[in-house]
Amino acid sequence: MKLPDKRGHFGEFGGKFVPETLMSPLAELETALKTLKKNKRFKAEFSFYLKEYAGRPTNLYFAQRLSKRLKNLKVYLKREDTLHTGAHKINNTIGQILIAKHMKKNRIIAETGAGQHGVATATVASLFGLQCCIYMGAEDMKRQALNVFRMRLLGAEVIEVKSGSQTLKDAMNEAIRDWVTNVQNTFYIIGSVAGPHPYPVMVRDFQAVIGQEAREQFFVKEKKLPDYLIACVGGGSNAMGLFHAFFQDKTVKMVGVEAAGFGLHTKEHAASLSQGSVGILHGSKSSLLQNREGQIRVAHSIAAGLDYPGVGPEHAYYKKIGRATYVAVTDREALQGLKLLSRAEGIIPALETAHAIAYLEKLAQEVKRKATVIVCLSGRGDKDVAAVKELM
Repeated sequence: MKLPDKRGHFGEFGGKFVPETLMSPLAELETALKTLKKNKRFKAEFSFYLKEYAGRPTNLYFAQRLSKRLKNLKVYLKREDTLHTGAHKINNTIGQILIAKHMKKNRIIAETGAGQHGVATATVASLFGLQCCIYMGAEDMKRQALNVFRMRLLGAEVIEVKSGSQTLKDAMNEAIRDWVTNVQNTFYIIGSVAGPHPYPVMVRDFQAVIGQEAREQFFVKEKKLPDYLIACVGGGSNAMGLFHAFFQDKTVKMVGVEAAGFGLHTKEHAASLSQGSVGILHGSKSSLLQNREGQIRVAHSIAAGLDYPGVGPEHAYYKKIGRATYVAVTDREALQGLKLLSRAEGIIPALETAHAIAYLEKLAQEVKRKATVIVCLSGRGDKDVAAVKELM
């Protein structure tokens, strides 16, 4: 069965729950996608910018000292942190800006939490000379001041969002309001595998290069498939990018690592799959943090990119059918994960990625025999250094 179906559903999840104003631009985008998927010139242009501009393929690095410390795990890192702008987000923004060009949209908008999607969007907008507006929560702007400066340096207008929890959810709310008002000339680059159809499948397909490369690279190195895939999950684009190429390989276990914040026993976390229930947010049906009345709860994570009360619908589907397992790591554990990788391998990961690293210590205690693991090193930690300094 090919997923999603024609209406954008992954089982019961996904779909298109938006105001009437947006049905037409979403249909227009869907038509453009169908056309461009078959267009050899578009595929060649996308591949060109991934290679020559972003820096693909990224390395699959054997983390020898980290593996030695973990004993039962042989860990490989898929080095998305080495890409231009410092994270996997550039894969998706290159794809979407090329679609925007094809659709003759001259204004780009985006939401951002950790700022990496905002930076990647501002980067490609600058590359192609398009007007760019980034919505970002006031709280995230404080936490990610360096990325705010980078976006402005690249020529983007960064709009501070002061509503709600002043984080990623609220930034996305404002971006959608902008899109409703300016659909004629504006293209909305969503940063994760969330939002209304066709965004979840489009972003997944642009990020699928992560898993496609990792699968080939790992087989060359180990002559077999890995035992585990590990990636952090907020909206979930880096995880889905890694997981998708291995979906049919039933021997490969997939683990998505959510943000447990101050702990799952509290209400201050962002573990939408571990603690959520089915609902509708930002145009699609998925697993959400909500109260009994269906009101969205405020999420919390030390990592701005995981500080979101929902998750991409395909992840909710993976969990329901048992294809992937989703666990949660606290703020404190994530800080330890950041220190662990920094001191074992000389690589400072983003706080988002540090959640995936932290889970390795738990996995090492659970496995009964030596296991091979690919971790998606989704972003580098430059953006978090000032915040981590304060926290430590």
